[in-house]
Amino acid sequence: MTENYEAIVAKVADTLVSAGSTFRDDKKDAYRRAIAAEQNPQAKWVLETVLENAEAAEKNRSPLCDDSGIPHLVLEVGEDRAVTGKLLDAIREGVATGLRQLPGRPMGIMGDDSHRIDQSGGLNPDSAGVEPSPILLRRCENNVLRLHILMFGGGPAIRGKTYRVFHKHNTQVVLEEIVSWAKQSVSELGCSPCTLAVGVGRSHFEAASLMLQAQVDGNYNVQSEMEREITRRVNEADIGPLGLHGNTSVLATFMKVGPQRASGVRIVSLRPTCCFEPRIATVEL
Repeated sequence: MTENYEAIVAKVADTLVSAGSTFRDDKKDAYRRAIAAEQNPQAKWVLETVLENAEAAEKNRSPLCDDSGIPHLVLEVGEDRAVTGKLLDAIREGVATGLRQLPGRPMGIMGDDSHRIDQSGGLNPDSAGVEPSPILLRRCENNVLRLHILMFGGGPAIRGKTYRVFHKHNTQVVLEEIVSWAKQSVSELGCSPCTLAVGVGRSHFEAASLMLQAQVDGNYNVQSEMEREITRRVNEADIGPLGLHGNTSVLATFMKVGPQRASGVRIVSLRPTCCFEPRIATVEL
C-alpha cells in the first residue's frame, strides 16, 4: 500500500475533477434525444445551452456549475481486496487534492458543532475544506477496488425528501407519492431538467443509501418500467427546463428498491438532481 499511496491520491484527484466537469456519454445521449423531441423553442434553447456548457466544461476541465458540489463516495470491494486505513487516508487526500484542482467552491464552515450549524464559524477559504460525506461500501463481483465519486449540489438537497409512505399493499400507491413529491420538487428546484434519484428501503439510512446507489448504477439508455412511468408522469406536468414548460422536466429516473420488511410503510428517499447531476466519475484503484 505504501508504494501505491501517491498513485491512488493522483487517481482519486483526477476522478473528482472528472466528476465535477464532465457528462457521461449516456447523459449526453439523453440530452440529444430531449433536444430532438422538444417542441418549445425556449425549452430547446435551455437543453442546447446545458449541453454546450457541459462540452465546454469537459474541454477545460472546469466545474459544470458554480455550486461545484460536496463529494459523496461509493467504494466497491472485490472478493480478495482489502480496505485499510491507509487506503482510506489516500482516498481522503485524493479528494482534497481534486477539490483544489477543480477547483471546488470554498463551502466548508469552520468552528464547533454550533458554529457549523449557524455558520458563525466563518468560511474555510481552502476548497479542500469541503469534507466528503462518509464512504458507502458495497461488494462487487470482480476482484477490484472501484471508487465512484459523485458531487452533490445544494439545490437538490433542499428540494429532496426522505419520508415514509403507507403502501396499502399496492405499488401504485408508492409510485403516486413519488410522482407527487417529484412534481413539487422539480417545479421548485429551478435548474431542471432533473434526473430523479429514488431509493426505497426499510429505514431512512437505507433509503438514502439506495438513492445514492441508484445514481451510481443508473443508465439513461436503460430504464425499468417503473422508472419510465415516473419519468412520463412527471413530464406530463409540463414544468419544463428552467420551468419554461415543454416536454422535458425529467430526463430519466434512477430507482433502486432494497429489501423490504413486513410493515405498512416503505421509506422513500427522493433527490431531484439538477440539470448537471448526477455528476459522477469512476476509477479502479
